[in-house]
Amino acid sequence: MLSYTHGGEIYDKKVTLDFSVNTNPFGIPEGVRKILIDSVNLYDRYPDDYYRGLKAALAKEHSIDGEELICANGASDLIYRLCQVVRPGKALLCAPTFVEYEQALKTVGCEITYYNLKEENDFTLQEDYLIHLTPDINMVFLCIPSNPVGNLVDKKLLIKIAEKCKELGIFLVVDECFLDFIKEAESLIVYRKKYPGLFILKAFTKFYALAGLRLGYGICSCKEFMEELLLHTPSWNVSLPAQLAGVEALKDMEYREKTYKWIVAERDYLSSGLSALGFKVYPSQGNFLLFRGKEGLYEELLKRGILIRECKNYRQLGPGYYRAAVKLREDNEQLLERIGEILEISRDI
Repeated sequence: MLSYTHGGEIYDKKVTLDFSVNTNPFGIPEGVRKILIDSVNLYDRYPDDYYRGLKAALAKEHSIDGEELICANGASDLIYRLCQVVRPGKALLCAPTFVEYEQALKTVGCEITYYNLKEENDFTLQEDYLIHLTPDINMVFLCIPSNPVGNLVDKKLLIKIAEKCKELGIFLVVDECFLDFIKEAESLIVYRKKYPGLFILKAFTKFYALAGLRLGYGICSCKEFMEELLLHTPSWNVSLPAQLAGVEALKDMEYREKTYKWIVAERDYLSSGLSALGFKVYPSQGNFLLFRGKEGLYEELLKRGILIRECKNYRQLGPGYYRAAVKLREDNEQLLERIGEILEISRDI
């Protein structure tokens, strides 16, 4: 069996608090919970293979045409199908970044080259990235905000990247699955028609805490490409519960506002707490924090029922790098208290 490379692997562990996955700690929106329960007698039906209701709701949400939209069984489903359709000979990835891009590219025998993000720049994408966009590159993945760091790419640089990719015919995939947590952030969706080789990944997984239902979607203005992508889609790929949940989630403005207020305050609180404990905490605008400190912290916290994301399997990282989700105050306090206890014990030894 292949080793598991993500957070959320709680099924073979005794975990009371899971900081390894970056889903909204408010949980499933109440309206979504209600419609899933009330609609349970419909689940013996096949789902709408064209997900008409969900597509209409998303098209309205983003002010796009339905033909520019494709839904999927989570964003990871689309990552693999994008690679199957593009079938790039060579791709460029940042390091560190979400490991699924590399795994998907390898399924089509793609050669992968890496742009190494530097710790002295807090792992932030720099202007010299542009020189790595060469005519032999066919596909690029960018995660904004980045995973596992949580930082954004400078807007002017991002446009330069899109321009160069268009010039060289490079298919540019921008993963915005965490962007919803940043209220003032501007999605690249507004530039989709200017850059037909741009594909934007989104999901309900993180912001609406629907990880178990698996619902992602992609946006691209190139009609021919979207038709090709549909040809690589299994029938009934988006379940009926997921379709109903997606439509209902988009209605809940109160849930969104509550989330925006929480993320700023609690991210600052957790970052300050980790820094006070002596860890190096990297600046983040996402709902998670990358930090560096004592090796063995993952194992010690797990003994206490707390799971964080060990980041040693990310390129450019290694032992002593960890990622923790930002959760509610009570949970964040528990994490900081347990880490404090671990550090105190290690000092006494």
